[in-house]
Amino acid sequence: MPRPIEADNLADLPGIRHGFFTRQGGVSTGIYAGLNCGLGSMDDRDKVLQNRARVALKLGSTDPAVLTPYQIHSAEALVVETAFETGDPPRADALVTRTPGLAIGILTADCGSVLLADPQARVVAAAHAGWRGAVGGILEATVRKMEELGARRDRIHAALGPCITQPNYEVGADFQTGLTDRNPAFMRYFATPVPGGKPHFDLPGFILAELAAKGLASIASTDCCTYANDSEFFSFRRTTHRKEPDYGRQISAILVA
Repeated sequence: MPRPIEADNLADLPGIRHGFFTRQGGVSTGIYAGLNCGLGSMDDRDKVLQNRARVALKLGSTDPAVLTPYQIHSAEALVVETAFETGDPPRADALVTRTPGLAIGILTADCGSVLLADPQARVVAAAHAGWRGAVGGILEATVRKMEELGARRDRIHAALGPCITQPNYEVGADFQTGLTDRNPAFMRYFATPVPGGKPHFDLPGFILAELAAKGLASIASTDCCTYANDSEFFSFRRTTHRKEPDYGRQISAILVA
């Protein structure tokens, strides 16, 4: 069975179950070995569905599937009240629900996954925060959708899952300029480890700062790098560097029990 990573601030919440799932505990093989939950990958679909069913079972979902959106690196957050067809997901980058037993999740392979919960309102959310979504406002959009269902910012607990970290996130000068032109204060998220070399972006630092600015009850981070740990995590960038034909996706999921 899968062995997810749990965030301390979410694990202690009554009536909330969550997990940042690694690639351990699945049935996929080859370059997808383990718990590949990406239906958008070229992995065998039946194996991916088996993997996702294992995640749902681990969380105690009332449905054998975990709901994930078709992610588009946007600031679009959606409320879901009932299960939708796995093969026809809505286009968005965050799902929010208060339906008991309905597992919602986000797929990643270097981007940030953020799970959020207000245990008093019994509202949970899963947000996909790549750099485009994080800069574009997906976290604020997610919190606002939670508020629409009765959550309050000062009761929301949020945790950032495994993602690529600054030492392994080399970017181009145009990437840095694009962000610092938008806000000069963003320069603090860049470092140049080698004099004259390319800048490196601190994605987890950026996401955690965005969360900290929202007045939430607590914020936590798993402090795991997807690129650096091949046996535990899938990584788009690592796959690209190895010139592999495709890559798996890990899932981060949450539900109201």
